[in-house]
Amino acid sequence: MLTDTRPLVELAARSAEQVNRQHRLTPELATALTAAGFARHFVPARWGGTAGTFGALAETTAEVGEACASTAWCAALYAAHGRLAAYLPEQAQYELWGATPNVRIAAAVLPAAGQADAAPGGWRIGGRWSCASGVDHADWVLLAARTQGKAGTAGTAEQRIFAVPRAEVAVLDTWRNLGLQGTGSNSVVLDGTFVPAHRSFTLADLATVEPGAARCHAVPYQLVAALQFAAPMLGAARGALRAWTAATAVKRRVDGRPAREAGSVQVVLGRASAEIHAAGLLLSHSARRADEAQATPLVVAENQRDLAAAADLCADAVTRLVRAGGARGQGEQDPVQRRWRDVTAAAGHPALDFEAAAAAHAREGFALADGWAA
Repeated sequence: MLTDTRPLVELAARSAEQVNRQHRLTPELATALTAAGFARHFVPARWGGTAGTFGALAETTAEVGEACASTAWCAALYAAHGRLAAYLPEQAQYELWGATPNVRIAAAVLPAAGQADAAPGGWRIGGRWSCASGVDHADWVLLAARTQGKAGTAGTAEQRIFAVPRAEVAVLDTWRNLGLQGTGSNSVVLDGTFVPAHRSFTLADLATVEPGAARCHAVPYQLVAALQFAAPMLGAARGALRAWTAATAVKRRVDGRPAREAGSVQVVLGRASAEIHAAGLLLSHSARRADEAQATPLVVAENQRDLAAAADLCADAVTRLVRAGGARGQGEQDPVQRRWRDVTAAAGHPALDFEAAAAAHAREGFALADGWAA
């Protein structure tokens, strides 16, 4: 279970500027988020993991995101990648979690950027993958590659995900981004590295459910994929709102009157706070669907729609706050501007693309309407 996150939140707040400057989390932050329970949150219970809920993950990730979006991003992904690794065969799961469930796992799985060639007993993998968030402090890395059939055979091309010890991966210091600067989402390289056959599974395996699996391991990947990216955004938006409100409360206009008395300022506060509140409701409801609802195609599409909409609401709200902050609010060290960069970067993730989410929802919605007409 996720523990009291207050020590992590306090450390993340103190470290936010440092992690942005060095483009990665500090070792202390990585240790703290592991101690808080993120790495083990979705690890199966038989390995000592929590097999936890999506609601708890979304809530605690947003709390951390108010202090530092980069820390929250890595925390959520370490949790999500533990869930992903649970699709590995039993032998590989033992290698990951036999000693402890507190294993940090980074990943670069979409798109499948590498090539895996069959070899006796497994695969030889080579390639370069980008955006492996948190890889500097990871113990293992999940990487997707294109293959030709099963290990040791030739056959139909497929995409597989491979588990590789972090020590066997070369990490390139490539992460220089507008926002989420502290996530350390660097590129990684393998050059003919051997991976045993038991340390992989196919993308198609994500549609399978192990009998008796915990709820968190029995829902479709598409139902929850966007949650891990939207939750840090919500936290960053809440942090921006708090910082903007505190600064504006003591700000005065050029004529000496309090800025808080201006109608335009009140409209900005009202609209931005409503947008962020609405985003929180959408996120909470999406997590509850993931934890409780029957995962029909329509429910999956509704979650995709709602999480993408929540991301848009957060981005719109924080942009509104930055614009209302004037020149002072655009300074490099301004807390609202920093969170605007984080939210803007997160909003560009493909999992939060509203057009794609709307298309998926429309397909299911209109199919349902066709049934009504019939």
